[in-house]
Amino acid sequence: MKIVDVSTHPLKLRGDDVYLGAATRAPVEADYYVRPPWRSLYSDRFETLIVRLTCDDGTVGWGECLAPVGPEIAQAIVDRLLAPVLVGADPRGVRPLWSRLTGLMRERGHLVGHQADALAAVDIALWDLAGKAAGLPVHALLGGAFRASVPTYVSGLPVPTDGERAALARKWLAEGASSVKLHLGRGVAEDLATYDAVAATGMRVAVDAHWAYDLADALRLGRALDERGAWFYEAPLVPEDVEGHRELAAALVTPVAVGETLRNRYEFRHWLQARALDIAQPDVGRTGITEAMAIAEVAAAHHVPVAPHHSVGLGVVLAAGLHVAAAVEAMPVFEFQPGPFPVANRILARPLPGGPGSFPVPTAPGLGVDVLLEDL
Repeated sequence: MKIVDVSTHPLKLRGDDVYLGAATRAPVEADYYVRPPWRSLYSDRFETLIVRLTCDDGTVGWGECLAPVGPEIAQAIVDRLLAPVLVGADPRGVRPLWSRLTGLMRERGHLVGHQADALAAVDIALWDLAGKAAGLPVHALLGGAFRASVPTYVSGLPVPTDGERAALARKWLAEGASSVKLHLGRGVAEDLATYDAVAATGMRVAVDAHWAYDLADALRLGRALDERGAWFYEAPLVPEDVEGHRELAAALVTPVAVGETLRNRYEFRHWLQARALDIAQPDVGRTGITEAMAIAEVAAAHHVPVAPHHSVGLGVVLAAGLHVAAAVEAMPVFEFQPGPFPVANRILARPLPGGPGSFPVPTAPGLGVDVLLEDL
């Protein structure tokens, strides 16, 4: 079994403008904008990179990386640097290939940034091929599933007022959800008002501050969340401030959650050894499956649970995240994105079932998904 073709497909799909924050944007260029108070670029569309690996027996493996802006960047890395090594390789040797591919740019940012994103897409496709070759789902190749169903929380209530957010929370409760993560960072008083309005519905509530606060305000908000019994407190400080997160985690009862910006076991080890996080949140669209499982083992050695981050990735990376979530023992919850989910399923031959309360773990060989590129 040999890989004979590597093809890359950047996708830019239209979705729900409400979810994408069309009313609160500061344009940067035609397609991208900033959503204050958050600093990162966002897109008018759901953007991603799909990778297809085809073998000499006709078997196809699908991969995807988290590329919410500029998927052409990761595409260029796959096409120019990774594809020549992949052609002719046996895809069943996933870990040896991972080692070889990561070494290609070892002294040039090989485990971070766009390089890591591109590697993640290829790695996911390799695991898909390995599972199909063995006739087993990926989670079986990872050592087996700890659960048949992955519990989820609703990520975000994208409406403008606290009253509307509370009403939307009640809607999700009626549809089987029990937990929600609020996307905040708009100021301590405003964040607490939103928290209180949503918590009054009976939802279990977490807060994502999107890296918006300095340490003083993060402490003020965190102590108020302690008093309210908040579920967890995600991304309170800028992502490069490990020491600040350590101080914050030591001062609070509410667990501090970090991980979407980190892409490898070495970064996570640094944070874990510093006791700068209480919940690890790797995103499989940025780590790949191989590295996500390595991160989970490092986290386990520090007695820290893994609650995978899932952003605006589409159906392939969602399936990959579910396989990893099934195969990690200390995995309390997985992120459900209600805005991207219909778009995620739009690219699949068979939509993934599940939603605001849980996802069933896929059981078909490989990732259990096939992509309909010709329809996009």
